[in-house]
Amino acid sequence: MVRGLPSAASLARFCQKLNRLKPLEESTMETSLRRCLSTLDLTLLGVGGMVGSGLYVLTGTVAKEMAGPAVLLSFAVAAVASLLSALCYAEFGARLPRTGSAYLFTYVSMGELWAFLIGWNVLLEYLIGGAAVARAWSGYLDSMFNHRIHNFTQAHIGTWQVPLLAHYPDFLAAGIILLASTFISCGARVSSWLNHAFSVVSLVLIIFIIILGFILARPHNWSAEEGGFAPFGFSGIMAGTATCFYAFVGFDVIAASSEEARNPKQAVPIAISISLSLVAGAYILVSTVLTLMVPWHSLNPDSALADAFYRRGYSWAGYIVAAGSICAMNTVLLSSLFSLPRIVYAMAVDGLFFQVFARVHPRTQVPLAGIIVFGGLMSLLALLLDLEALVQFLSIGTLLAYSFVATSILMLRFQKAPPASSPGPASPGSRVKEYHSFSDHIQLVGTEQASAPEPGQLRPALRPYLGFLDRFSRGAAVAWALGILVASAITLACVLVFGDSALHLPYWGYILLLLLSSVAFLLSLLVLGAHQQQRLQDTFQIPMVPLTPALSILLNVSLMLKLSYLTWLRFSIWLLIGLTVYFGYGIWHSKENQREPPELIATRYVVFPSTSLEEVVQPVQPSSQVPAQEPSPTEQPTSP
Repeated sequence: MVRGLPSAASLARFCQKLNRLKPLEESTMETSLRRCLSTLDLTLLGVGGMVGSGLYVLTGTVAKEMAGPAVLLSFAVAAVASLLSALCYAEFGARLPRTGSAYLFTYVSMGELWAFLIGWNVLLEYLIGGAAVARAWSGYLDSMFNHRIHNFTQAHIGTWQVPLLAHYPDFLAAGIILLASTFISCGARVSSWLNHAFSVVSLVLIIFIIILGFILARPHNWSAEEGGFAPFGFSGIMAGTATCFYAFVGFDVIAASSEEARNPKQAVPIAISISLSLVAGAYILVSTVLTLMVPWHSLNPDSALADAFYRRGYSWAGYIVAAGSICAMNTVLLSSLFSLPRIVYAMAVDGLFFQVFARVHPRTQVPLAGIIVFGGLMSLLALLLDLEALVQFLSIGTLLAYSFVATSILMLRFQKAPPASSPGPASPGSRVKEYHSFSDHIQLVGTEQASAPEPGQLRPALRPYLGFLDRFSRGAAVAWALGILVASAITLACVLVFGDSALHLPYWGYILLLLLSSVAFLLSLLVLGAHQQQRLQDTFQIPMVPLTPALSILLNVSLMLKLSYLTWLRFSIWLLIGLTVYFGYGIWHSKENQREPPELIATRYVVFPSTSLEEVVQPVQPSSQVPAQEPSPTEQPTSP
């Protein structure tokens, strides 16, 4: 071997480090955070995260430039598409009641490196998203005072002409972020009350807008004389759907807060379902009354609702719309500041980020360091940067996280569930108490195998027809099917998004590629569906697996491919920075480095997903660090 080059064994160990998984600890409810959030708290937190400036700006933009009055169909289709991703988050949030959201879900199913990159992108998503909302909030408030704040700043400070920087510093946006960070640092209970107040006011004002809008409705605005209901056709509706999809981004704040929920197994799925339903109804009804009040082609995209009431002679209602938009943006800002330090906290607790962010304030029980540092960083971004060019950058990180969570659902569904433990912390003593001996262990596994086939095995009813799949090693058919599913989804999305002209293919080549990718996608779904899945009795699980996560992956990849190449370039640069942080700090300080070796865990009779009956009865030598304990006479395995 060449001197100085790493050996094959060291490279293998290094690759194992990149793909190591965080152990599932589903039953433990012990946490250093305070479990004080009810189902209502989580629901209003989700509503606040989704109902923002999009309701007051996005509806007018999509209606005028993309879909016309059919914008309500765009919102309806986008809501169904968002539901696919929301259900994946609901299952994980109920099964793993820990903070971390998409980062944690990826860590327990796909590996450490992928989890860090997802968490790294979610951090940027919350940073830019919160700063963008703060600047929009500042602009709305400034417009209510006839732009006096803007004029005062420019007169006393001046303007800049620097790329990527705003034309002038937005002190109001930076100030509202610092003020919101102060409230967030007071604890989850205070943050929840504040979010309650703004969310309730926002919902009441939305109801007012809907009622008054239907009173002022003119069905003639949907007639053929005004362009009809769908002037841009089906393609316009789908283009509007791609834009409206981002209006529902924000439900992941519920999953990120599951560690502070009192009963996360029930509260998280219910809160995600109710909040998404309320927000979808609000978007559909508001877009309906907007296009019924005034013709769609005469809407003002920047302030469609306020302008519509003004043109109908109800200028006083414009102030109510402005107040509603400010309340809605306050809830979005609170959601971003609430979730961001908790994602950082989860990464720091696992050792992948700096340990200072893993500290929890003893009185308020919140990650105070993360709130101070990242709240200050968010205010700095809002103060100085021109965020209009970076807003699209939010989409790619969000869609990538959705895709990884959907893939994680598929991976975990076909793995054997870990044994249930007591609600206390997962400690060796509790595991020894539950599985006292090899005989207990054999009896447990034998009972499971007798009652039902394990996840990842071919369904018994299909073995006479698909028995050739059992010839592969255990789990190989599922792994290959999952890999082909993801690859065919990416290929199919490229074909559907770019078409034959962009791919420079002849028409027959385009049709052939479309058919091959579609057939591979469907066949992989059938192979996965033919295998046994995990069935958890007391935890919410997504219906129609593997179809629901597969459609979510296909949709998210398709939307990612619609983004500009500059967005992908910025995304690549951010990923390179994240890789530098991971290989410079995270991989060396990961808590997985301190885990006990597998042989020591095996002597404590822990059942792993890959454990079979034959593997259970194999003798295992105890680790030298912990003395081997002789089993008691009642625990000796009986001879046949």
